[in-house]
Amino acid sequence: MMQLYEIALINRILEGDIRGYAILVEKYKDLAFTIAYRLLSNREDAEEVVQDAFVKAYRSLSGFRKDSRFSTWLFRIVYNASISKLRGKKTGLRSLDEQPALQDDLYHLDYEEDTDEEKKILLERAMQQLSEEERTLITLFYMHESSVEEIHSITGLTKSNIKVKLFRARKKLQELVGFVSEKAFI
Repeated sequence: MMQLYEIALINRILEGDIRGYAILVEKYKDLAFTIAYRLLSNREDAEEVVQDAFVKAYRSLSGFRKDSRFSTWLFRIVYNASISKLRGKKTGLRSLDEQPALQDDLYHLDYEEDTDEEKKILLERAMQQLSEEERTLITLFYMHESSVEEIHSITGLTKSNIKVKLFRARKKLQELVGFVSEKAFI
């Protein structure tokens, strides 16, 4: 149902209704930012990538084949732009040793007593310990509820590789935090 609405909206945009694109931007800007931020770990870079991706998507809208969801197509653009930005910066990951306060916080987590907000903060900190790719896969699969097929379309990774990387990322989070379950991502 939603895909039909989006296709109709895209057709209106292609016919000249520029305001329709604002609806798509409003709908997908937060998750597009989250994907870019998970890869780049820098707010300014993520904002820049997302803005550029929306401009690129608008300019290329006539090339959207409408055989997949618009969000999948858009997030592929965001993902590729983020990877390009990463390659240009050649950033590295931070280890737990470089963040001793985080390490202390993670080891003192008490699942039964900590509030949901505290759990969210600690989970977010633990997510920062994952690779950019792992963070992005977790975000797409759990937060955006993308299927493995959609993630394949966005990232270009094989479906089996996606499943393996998701499994390993969950395992890393469990080791870091100790309470991570599928419900923690919803």
